[in-house]
Amino acid sequence: MLGPIFVREASVLPRRSRTYVARGVYLLAFLILLCTGYLVLDGARTLASAGDAARFGRWMFTLLVPLQWLILTAMSAVGSASSVAQEKDRRTLILLLLTRLTGSQIVAGKLASTLLTPFSLLLCVLPLLMTLPWLGGVWPTQVWMAAAVTGASILLSGAIGTVVGLWREKSFQAIALTVLILTMHVAIGESVARASGSSLACFAAPISTLTQILSPLATLDGRAVPFVATYIVATLTTAIALTGFGIYKVRIWNPSREVRLRPQAIETSEEALHASEEAGTLGEIERNSWRARAPKPVWDNPILWREICTWAYGRKVILIRIAFAFVFALIAAVVYSQVQSGVALERAGQIGRALPASTIPLTALGVISLVLVNALAVNSITGERDGLALDLLLVTDLSAKEFVFGKILGVMYVAKELILLPLALIVMLGLWQVVTIENMVYLLIGSVLLYIFVITLGIHLGLHYLRGQTATLTSLGTVFFLCVGIAVCMTIMVSFRGAFQLQLPPFLIMTLGGGAALFAALGLRNPSSAL
Repeated sequence: MLGPIFVREASVLPRRSRTYVARGVYLLAFLILLCTGYLVLDGARTLASAGDAARFGRWMFTLLVPLQWLILTAMSAVGSASSVAQEKDRRTLILLLLTRLTGSQIVAGKLASTLLTPFSLLLCVLPLLMTLPWLGGVWPTQVWMAAAVTGASILLSGAIGTVVGLWREKSFQAIALTVLILTMHVAIGESVARASGSSLACFAAPISTLTQILSPLATLDGRAVPFVATYIVATLTTAIALTGFGIYKVRIWNPSREVRLRPQAIETSEEALHASEEAGTLGEIERNSWRARAPKPVWDNPILWREICTWAYGRKVILIRIAFAFVFALIAAVVYSQVQSGVALERAGQIGRALPASTIPLTALGVISLVLVNALAVNSITGERDGLALDLLLVTDLSAKEFVFGKILGVMYVAKELILLPLALIVMLGLWQVVTIENMVYLLIGSVLLYIFVITLGIHLGLHYLRGQTATLTSLGTVFFLCVGIAVCMTIMVSFRGAFQLQLPPFLIMTLGGGAALFAALGLRNPSSAL
């Protein structure tokens, strides 16, 4: 039913060494987090009694389950979108459409082959999570329900990424729209679920569903079952409907109008037509003329000129800007409501909250912006390579500085809305006195440095890897894991502030592990003395 595309990927995947490396690293990362949590809690209070062990098991389950849902959902969405986008960039999707493969074999085969890795990672961590009920505080039913909810989310995000990848022509458009659609889907679903409070309203609210699962009492008395059943049924139904829609549209959307051949039309100026009428040679000009336009003036750096003065990433970039502006307006409204209610002005230490109330909305907007800017940067290089234009640029008289800085400045210009809107929210927090002016300046400087970092990271990895999909996944994965790792490390450190001896072990573990992962992603294939 899934066709030869899935059969090939299922037969080739076990032969790749990086498959087992990815599974081992993923499981090792969760094991390190579990050991780090044990060191932190054991340093604060010895886990001597059964109650201490139960509290530790519940705390680690509360940390690992949402983290796994976030990682695997993002991996499934970005992986499926980039997989289809790579087929389009290399013009191999057109070849698939010319074969006897049906639409279901193409769409469902690509979706299933992309989901092999996320589902295998989910199964790898499942035995580790099943050890937590031995400590107490966690029921085995909670682990199975959390795995079911995560699996349903993986399927839905993969379906969204596949359909969007089939719909859009450019890789950046596919990845950016997939991220924004998932973000709006979760935000709107959570808003509806929290406003209603009913289990039927959790059909699109994975966070609220996981919150019910994380409560042992809700699992024990059966209150979590309706939430889980509603979410899983709704998610699977939506994923099947989206896949069916993609099957119906695959040969309508592809090949797109950008790659279809058009007959050359006649285009002549009014002066030429008038002169030909006087000379009596109008018919000859109509037979021999072709569509020609006057050449446009190009800057000294043609790379920067192309990035700024042309639609290098397609005209649908405007749609991405509008969607991001909608997400910005939604998050700004949430922060403004917190300011009006006074919650955002309360100190975290006085209300028993580890972080200020406005931290999560601002962080969510910043992470989304960083991921989109990084995706644009890496696709600015992979698009040139997949389009067989990078080799032509390297044989011209363009210098390396012109190429690299032209790409960096061009990405900054194209993604100006993605960069300026989060900075504007930081300024708004300063004007609303949520943060001091000094801290606002620090946030602005740090944000600008992060944007420069993700842009240069994307360009470096785009030049580093030969396959566009590998470069995109590695670049986005680096940014994503840096954000998640720093968030986990800071949460642990803030929870034990005032005790340096408790903060040092998790800080060292996260720093050494993150440094090793960065070296493997950035400098293992092509060693560099600078790295």
